[in-house]
Amino acid sequence: MTFSKTKHELPREIYIPFVMSLFEGGGTLMFGVLAQALVAALCYYNTGYVAYLVLGVALIVVGAARFASIRHVSALPVPTTMAEAYKREVVYIIGGSAHGFVLGLLSLCAIYLYHDEFAEVATITVSLGTVTAIPGRNYGSSKMVVILIAAVTLPICLGFFLRGEIQYFLLGILTLPFFLVVRTFAANVRHLLASALKEQQAAQRFDRALNTMTHGLLMLDAHETIVVANAEAVKLFQATSAEKLQGRTFKALLQRGVAAGFLDKRDAKYISQQLTRALHEGRNRKVLIKLIDGRYFELSAREGDDDLSVITFEDVTARIASQEKIRHMARFDSLTGLANRAHFQELVTDALATGDPQRNCAMVVLDLDDFKSINDTLGHPVGDGLIFAFAERLAENVSDEVRISRFGGDEFLLFIDDVEDAEALRTMISQIFASLLEPVDVAGNLMHIQVSAGAVLMPVRETSVDSLIVKADLALYKAKERGKGCWQLFEDSLDRAFRERQKLKSELRGAVSRGELLVLYQPIVDARTLGIASCEALCRWHHPQLGLVPPGVFIPLAEEIGIISEISAFVMKRATADCTELPHDVRVSVNLSAKDFRSREVVDVVRRSLELSGLAPERLEVEVTETAIVDDKSKTWTYLQEIKDIGVQIALDDFGTGYSNLGYLNALPLDKIKVDRSFLADLETNPRSLELLKGVVDLTRRLGLKVTIEGVETENQFRLLVDTVDPDFIQGFLFGTPLTKAGIVAMIEAIRPLTRANKKSAVNQ
Repeated sequence: MTFSKTKHELPREIYIPFVMSLFEGGGTLMFGVLAQALVAALCYYNTGYVAYLVLGVALIVVGAARFASIRHVSALPVPTTMAEAYKREVVYIIGGSAHGFVLGLLSLCAIYLYHDEFAEVATITVSLGTVTAIPGRNYGSSKMVVILIAAVTLPICLGFFLRGEIQYFLLGILTLPFFLVVRTFAANVRHLLASALKEQQAAQRFDRALNTMTHGLLMLDAHETIVVANAEAVKLFQATSAEKLQGRTFKALLQRGVAAGFLDKRDAKYISQQLTRALHEGRNRKVLIKLIDGRYFELSAREGDDDLSVITFEDVTARIASQEKIRHMARFDSLTGLANRAHFQELVTDALATGDPQRNCAMVVLDLDDFKSINDTLGHPVGDGLIFAFAERLAENVSDEVRISRFGGDEFLLFIDDVEDAEALRTMISQIFASLLEPVDVAGNLMHIQVSAGAVLMPVRETSVDSLIVKADLALYKAKERGKGCWQLFEDSLDRAFRERQKLKSELRGAVSRGELLVLYQPIVDARTLGIASCEALCRWHHPQLGLVPPGVFIPLAEEIGIISEISAFVMKRATADCTELPHDVRVSVNLSAKDFRSREVVDVVRRSLELSGLAPERLEVEVTETAIVDDKSKTWTYLQEIKDIGVQIALDDFGTGYSNLGYLNALPLDKIKVDRSFLADLETNPRSLELLKGVVDLTRRLGLKVTIEGVETENQFRLLVDTVDPDFIQGFLFGTPLTKAGIVAMIEAIRPLTRANKKSAVNQ
């Protein structure tokens, strides 16, 4: 049998208990059955009709069956679905219908078949008594109520009608309203019980919801007396039950917390004042308090309906801890625990704003030397370990006057308040440097901490945080220029130099568009014929006020402000165009910066310049320094190979100034190396230098590479090189300073006759 829900049926949480109520009180049911069977027996005794005896036995059999069914069903688990409950209701209805039918036949026999006064009175009495009990016993099933009332009362009505006498007919009609009254009464009982059950369940839900809240809750009446308290409130105020809190005032409850030792007396007074005022004024209010055991609670007061108000309190200890952690993370460096940049600036700003404005203060910037190489060679975990060790050493100097920050990366700042004079500052910085002398063990690596520092000493009234940092940073820059492991005190000349440097940076940005950059050419001479084999393109900046600015000044600035690739592209385009006007056996070489090789655009620049100028690729030579190769090997080597594939020659410039890794000579797509001028420093006086240079040239030749020696300035150097080292090409001021395009053309033409004679001499030899 399937169950179909209609709009008239009760919800599941009420329907199931109603059905289960039908299977309660089996004993009272059997007592009623025995009474009905006894009436049937008395009728048999009084009349002698066997029908009464049969109906009495039938009542006992049906009653016993119903009793057994009730016992069986009541022993089963409570149904969880309406369909299952409906099946049990059907079982009950079948038994009840049979019982009602037998009882109705008993009344019909007495009234219509056997006209016995005692039997009529007895059967009608027991039937009507049963009908009045139907609503109380069977309210759980509206169908059972209707069936039972009909089964018992309709036979009585029918018996009266069949008697055929007017008085019995009228009596039968009067029986029908009784049927309707009892049915209505049963419906009212069912409705009242259902409503009560709904209210009970709603109260249970409210109670369950109230006591499963993570927040504590108190409900107060108009006199601020507690009328409701949930489990969290009971737990917080260390009561045994909610009833123990009810009837107390909120103020008395706070005093209980003070007495229990978890709430401070002043906090209790503050809470009472704030929340009571909020409730009286009819507005919401939140109060954050800290208990004596360290927990934090947030109390909220809200005005409710019917003169009731609600106070809730939430344990926000975890939230406060998270906020404190976030606040700490926002202010302090996660690796060292020192103040970060923003928090350090706040601390120093506050320090400068208080105290004697005539006092001196100092800012020291410290920077780890060669930190990048440590990260590259030993890995970032070791680098982090070194920074942590350095921070520990610096933290030993922390005091009320000294504040320390990790400003970023490997840079640290010290603010020293109330410094007596420059000598006192020198003493303090010397002590800091002395504390760094002892090596540290970082992941099994015994390392020395070496730093450079810049410092500034200023009166408080004349400076600011940003000014101190800028000036200390300028002093650090100067210390780096002097060497490593030292420090520099700021001087006004450093500020002037900085401003001039910044001005040059600003003016350099528009130098290309304003046409202020020039390309000059330094000849590279064939060591055997003395003819100009190629020329190196050198960029110069013709400043409107300063005149020619050497590349050693503006090229680092261009790299710093990120326009070096723009300058390289300009030189490449101009050099390839100018080279087309030189004799076909003369090449041009162009230097490319390490920063040019950070993008594949460098390959496109070379290709576009050749296409625009129409210069044959073999007449162009690209010079790259060892720094470019070391910075990003994979990218640089890939781009060099792509340039080589175009047909351009590749030269390794300034060989001998860097790591001088001979493995590069074999691995890179090189055509030439250019030996740095440093090899010529003591060439004429030190035989070992001469042998070293000869060895480099011999090794290079065996690898199939050409050799150019740079920096030749004297005739003696030239003679010595030609006679003993035998390089392929020579470059230097001996053959002239860098020239314009017209100048290099004139020089080539001027020495061409000498070149022809030297070629013939070389052939004859």
